[in-house]
Order: sequence, then C-alpha cells, then structure tokens
Amino acid sequence: MLSQHFVILPLLIPMLAALLQLLPWGDEPQRYRRAIGMTSCVALIAVAILLLLQSQHGPSVYALGSWQAPYGIVIVADKLSALMVLLTALLALPVLWYACYGEDNLGSHFQALFQFQLLGILGAFLTGDLFNLFVFFEILLISSYALLMHGGGKQKLRATLHYVLLNLTGSAIFLIALGVIYGITGTLNMADLAHKVASLQADDAHIARVGGLLLLIVFALKAALLPLYFWLPQAYAMTTGTVAALFAIMTKVGIYAIIRVFTLIFGDDSGAAALLGYEWLWWLGLGTLAIGALGVIGSRDLRLVIAYLVVISVGTMLTTFSMNSERSITAVMYYMLHSTFITAALFLIVDVVAKQRGKTASRIVKGRKMAQHAILGMMFFAAAIAIIGMPPFSGFIGKLFILEAARTGAQVALLWPLVLGSTFLVMISLSRAGSRMFWHTFDGKPGDVSHPTGQLVAIGLLLLAIIGLTIFAGSISTFINGIAYDVMHPASYIEAVLGEGYSNE
Repeated sequence: MLSQHFVILPLLIPMLAALLQLLPWGDEPQRYRRAIGMTSCVALIAVAILLLLQSQHGPSVYALGSWQAPYGIVIVADKLSALMVLLTALLALPVLWYACYGEDNLGSHFQALFQFQLLGILGAFLTGDLFNLFVFFEILLISSYALLMHGGGKQKLRATLHYVLLNLTGSAIFLIALGVIYGITGTLNMADLAHKVASLQADDAHIARVGGLLLLIVFALKAALLPLYFWLPQAYAMTTGTVAALFAIMTKVGIYAIIRVFTLIFGDDSGAAALLGYEWLWWLGLGTLAIGALGVIGSRDLRLVIAYLVVISVGTMLTTFSMNSERSITAVMYYMLHSTFITAALFLIVDVVAKQRGKTASRIVKGRKMAQHAILGMMFFAAAIAIIGMPPFSGFIGKLFILEAARTGAQVALLWPLVLGSTFLVMISLSRAGSRMFWHTFDGKPGDVSHPTGQLVAIGLLLLAIIGLTIFAGSISTFINGIAYDVMHPASYIEAVLGEGYSNE
C-alpha cells in the first residue's frame, strides 16, 4: 500500500522541508535549516530510485482526493518522469552541499527557496495535466526570481528584471493557450487530450493547432530556444555559482515539456494536428546551436562561456528531438543527463576559481595563481574534456548518439557540421580559458583565499556522475531505449491514466 504513495512523495518532501525551514529555529537557525535541506535531498534520491524501479512495471498514477482522471488532478510517474526526478535529486544534493559552506548566508531564506524551486521542478515533471504544469511553472519561476537575486548587486538586478519580464509574458501566453485548448476539447488532462485532439476535424483541429503553437512558444522560452534564448546568458552568468548550477536543470524543464506534450498530444497519431511544430524545432534548434557556438567563442568571461554552453545543449537536444524517432529521443535523454551534470560542475568550478583569483575573477585573462591551483586545474581539465565531447567521457558518447540518430541526407548535411563545428569552437574557447587562467599565470605567491574541502568534494560528486554515465553507458542507454519506445508509443501512459477501455465519446 505504501508504494502507491511514492508518486506524491517527491512533491511532499521539498514542500514540507521548505515550510520547516521558514520556522524560527532559535539562536542558530541556519544550522537546522541546512540539516533539513540536506535530509530532504537525500530522501528525494531514495524516493526517486524507488520510483524509477517501480516505473519498470508501468506508469504509476496518483489521483489527488481520489478524483480520477480526466476530471481530477493526477500525478503520473512513468519511466521518463521518474528519470527526470532522479536527475533533479542527484543534482540538488551536491549543489546544496556546496551552498551550505556559507553561500546560503548571502541572502535570506535561501534554503527554503531552494526547496520550493525543487518543488516546482519536480511538479512539472510529474503532473498529468496542463493546468497544473502551469501552476508548477509558476512555483519554480517565483522561487527562481528570488534565487537569481541571491547576494544582491546591480548586474543581478538587471539580469533578473529581463528574466522576470519575459517569463511573465510567457505565463500570460500559457494561460491563453490553456483557454484555447480547453475551449475546443473540454479537458486539460494530457492523456485525455491525446484522445480528444486526435478526433478533431476541420476548424476545430486548426484551433487546437493554434493552442499547441502557443504552448510551443512558452516551452521554447523556458528552454531558451532561438529567438527566445537571450535572457539566459546574462541571467546565468550574473547569478551565484550555486544558483547557476541548480539552474542547469531549468532549461530541461522546457525541453521535457516539449517532449511530453508534442509526443503525447501532438504526436504521430494526433490526426490533423500530428507532428505540430516539429519543423520549427528543427530549424530553430539549428539556429540556437549556431548562436550558442558563436557566443562561446566570442565571450571573454568564463561564466558567460558556460552559460552559452547551456544554449548549445538546448539547440542540440531540440534539433535531435525534432527528427522524431526512437533513436533521436534516446540520444536526447542521454545527452540531457550528461549536459545537466557537467554544466553544473563547471558553474561551481568557475565560482571557486573566480573567488580565488581576486580582481580578475572569471575573466579570461592572465592572473595570479590560486591557493588550490592544482586541484582546480585538474577539475577544470576533466570537465572541459567531458563537455567538449572528447573520449572517454560521456560527452563523446552523447554526441555519438546524436550524430548516429541523423539518418537522412538533409539531417546529416545540416546537423553534423553544426555539431562538429560547435565542438571545435568550444574546444578553442575552453583551451584559451585554461591556458590563460591555469597555465600562464603571474609569478609570485598564490592567493590566500581557499575553499573548504567539502565544496571541492561537492564538485567532485558531479564529475563522478559523468564518470558513472560513461562506465554504465550500456545499461543507461538500454533503459533510455525503453523510455524512447514509451514516448513514441504512449498507449500505456494513456491507459494507466484513464483506465482500460476509456473512450472519448
């Protein structure tokens, strides 16, 4: 009986943790808040593993208040959403560990905001209807507004203002899209929509397509797809390393929403609305990939370089997804795991480097040696190799999957040069950064600012995740192949949510 409630636990754990952290805790409140936060993250990992194992036997559905779909609110954990929950939990633990060494003291209620952010992200992965996807988007966005400003400063305020204005616009478009879709189908449950949209004809189908395209705009904004990517580089580069590392999963929320909605509701079997937006995703994804590569080679600050690497990953994943095959979805999912861990690790590495270099901070210029120069240099070197895509790390395997997924002549002719060309530019940019920041340094005594071993261990855990993705690439790709099959053939998801023999009549 307890296993039936596992699905709701990833939402209850961070919510209860955040509420507890908001309580006054006497003379040393931060000590207790940190303990609650770390306990929450460890519990999330345990629950996520159980959910992933449980998903092998089919999607798990939790009907809140026992109101069954399509009329009630449902939380659904299939293989895809369970994997995303585990990815989030595995990212959150080392990032919060890093923050507990003092960075969480830069602003008020950081610990609670961190947990509310997790609540919004996990809710977006687990919800079974579009309206609650909107609700969880708002939870994670409100938390992210405050986290982006963590520590204060004019530059952070400016970047956050752009981020807030764009996302408020996105929220308004999201509500309009929901109104259009509900008006034509009478439902917002995603499994039910898969039935209703497929049966629409003529003008009704065109209206549903309009609603779907509005959703695509919203999700593209969350994912930072061209031309809606320009908020990301400054927002990620101006905030603290901890927040930027957590935000490595934020763009994945938009990508997940695109995968879920545009395979389930607007997939191959959706009648007149089938494959809505796939051609747009192909061209805009290629453009995002190209813009990200130019941003990487043109940036003179390592924080900004890493932010543009996130843009490259978004373009790569959405271009690959638009090829609409099991191979392409397998490639997207493996690359998503890789890019989340490695960009988070790089943001934390750059945060440490910037503080130990003094006035030169993260600018790609010659500076003094750091107090922990050797260990930071090795970490940066390993992370750079991984994100460039050189063997033997997971970046090489991920890009191999992506290139292998391109089957037609047009796909090979366009995707291969951009992926390989962007890889070359990233290699040049990171080689330049490594040379100037770690190799060619001023003579003299190293700086006296050093970081606790615990923070370096937190970074090491993220790098170990990359090694794990490499060592267990065969087993992981086999599991992800199952996810790709379920995504392309959503009958089991629909049946689990609506029940066997459901009719849309």
